[in-house]
Amino acid sequence: MGTFLLTGWWAGLSGIEQVFWGISIVFSVLFVIQFVLSLIGLDFDADAEADFDHAGSVDGLDADFTIFSVRGIIAFFTFFGWTGVVALSNGLGTVVSLLLAIGSGFAAMFIVAYLFYLFLKLQSSGTLNLDNALDGLGEVYLIIPGENSGTGKIQIKVQGSLRELDAITEGEEIPTGSTIRVIDVLENGLLLVEPIENKLLLD
Repeated sequence: MGTFLLTGWWAGLSGIEQVFWGISIVFSVLFVIQFVLSLIGLDFDADAEADFDHAGSVDGLDADFTIFSVRGIIAFFTFFGWTGVVALSNGLGTVVSLLLAIGSGFAAMFIVAYLFYLFLKLQSSGTLNLDNALDGLGEVYLIIPGENSGTGKIQIKVQGSLRELDAITEGEEIPTGSTIRVIDVLENGLLLVEPIENKLLLD
């Protein structure tokens, strides 16, 4: 009976209503999953290469203001979908609903990016001793260019907290998602890392 009612409700929606409802339901589920993972210290976020590098340096660490990320995209579509649903249910036209949904999505994406930026600054301002990261294992968050040609970012647990820190490597480029080991802490606050696979081969 419940399935029949649900099917009938869905069939009664217009095409644009089905799009908004579908997006809102799917991305709301992803939003909740990511929130729960964040609470337990996990995160499946990986930033796109396009980011707005408004660096706020605190105690030698950089908190980058990055708009385009997985968490930002999920926030965009979550608010996009629900705003569209509410707008259409209040009798607004398709064009107006789309414009409101897009505006709401971008606002949500910006707010999420800004809140995470503030969180990283707060995290960086603590009494973090980077030497405690030595020999620690982490995961590449943003691609680390090879041969000291640029910095990437890693996520690593230091002093009991998951941190997002800048890192470089002397070897080949290390892609996002790779496991790394910290082999040195440089004077400028950068972590020198190597892929764990290479270390295992050397051993």
